[in-house]
Amino acid sequence: MSRSRSLPRARDARRPSVSTRKRLSQNFLADTGAAHLLVRSSGIGADDLVLEIGPGDGILTRQLAATARRVLAYELDPRYAQRLRRRYTGDARVSVHQADFRTVRPPGEPFAVVANIPYGSTTDIVRWCLAAPTMTSATLLTQLEFARKQTGDYGRWSKLTVTHWPRTEFALGPRVDRTRFRPVPQVDSAVLHLRRRGEPLLPARADRDYRALVELGFSGVGGSLAASLRTRFPPRLVRRACAFAGVAPDEPVGFVDPDRWLTLYRALI
Repeated sequence: MSRSRSLPRARDARRPSVSTRKRLSQNFLADTGAAHLLVRSSGIGADDLVLEIGPGDGILTRQLAATARRVLAYELDPRYAQRLRRRYTGDARVSVHQADFRTVRPPGEPFAVVANIPYGSTTDIVRWCLAAPTMTSATLLTQLEFARKQTGDYGRWSKLTVTHWPRTEFALGPRVDRTRFRPVPQVDSAVLHLRRRGEPLLPARADRDYRALVELGFSGVGGSLAASLRTRFPPRLVRRACAFAGVAPDEPVGFVDPDRWLTLYRALI
């Protein structure tokens, strides 16, 4: 997660790029127990293809390679990528790629993502995972606050989670103390689980209308979810739908959980 170390000596070419680490805001896992926790909580097994983001020193890569069928590791820093390639030369289980993960095309076969990801790229990486049609799960070590926000742990729900809820389950996993990273960040981390549902909660033909409804609800017009909905739907219909879903007339949109959104959709569309 935050790769912000002190600057190296100017001529120390052996050390990976500090400027890259700072730009990515990523800290490396420094504890094998935490790496094991991440792999174990992912549920991956010997038949799985796994993508890892920002492996750095490879503490997580080692455990992934020992568990999964194959690991594709994407490292942006060329020196870390080179070091990792040397380590796994001749090992068919691990392929190391020097690339920005956000620009990578998803594999054509089912895959899982397991990674300790940069704070600064968290949202982009989560969106990439959600957009990948063959992704089955993503187990991501993120900033604690981000993981809690995406899983409703503060009693509020994000637009991102509500939008993707019909096809993907968001769940909060174990908390990881900040002292398990180097350099030590200012905040703790937590595991965020994204799991593709075997049976979506809405049919594919409903995706467009459901997402348009969520977009309208989070538009902020009127100060409450019901007020925003009234800009498109008849007030009487909105009143009925909100009562059916258990949404108060003045309830802010962030307090409405994804299951009530599904009820609203079925009542309005």
